[in-house]
Amino acid sequence: MKTSCPACGATASLDVLLGNEGAREAVMAALAMPAPIGKLLVQYLGLFRPASRNLSFDRVATLLNELLPMISEAKIERKGCTYSAPQDYWRMAIELMLAKPKSGPDSLDLPLRSHGYLLSVIAGYSKKAEGEREAKTEAQRAGRTPVGSVAAHQPVAPAKTEQKRTFIPEPVKAELGRLKTKTHP
Repeated sequence: MKTSCPACGATASLDVLLGNEGAREAVMAALAMPAPIGKLLVQYLGLFRPASRNLSFDRVATLLNELLPMISEAKIERKGCTYSAPQDYWRMAIELMLAKPKSGPDSLDLPLRSHGYLLSVIAGYSKKAEGEREAKTEAQRAGRTPVGSVAAHQPVAPAKTEQKRTFIPEPVKAELGRLKTKTHP
């Protein structure tokens, strides 16, 4: 039975795949990846394929084994800093890279040679999220609440209803007027 990878273009029989050490490692690494981003990773690997030939199974295994610890630990190291890297960041970064045009000023320089751009995008997501968390913490410390916060939507206690004014009876008015004009000893 012949199999063909949709991303890297490699074709081989299933027996050869299981007999080849690089292919076996690639399959094992792919099986260890979290399911939600597995399909995206296969497409991402296609960005490493040279135009003139197929991506070797050894290279696929190497690429996947470089990513697996970072994805599993949900953190990356970039330029001496450690960044949070939840699976959503991986998914968004890979989708961003796959959506880039194949040519033009905003395109990727293919074939990719490393995970550098992917890791830079993930680090950017992490920095942005950390900045937002810090701004929120500082705003809370300063006593500011965001517009539309839960506090802003709390129902306000109804105002007390005004009592109906009653008029003072004439005899009482007369007595009050007499008391005002009377001089005290």
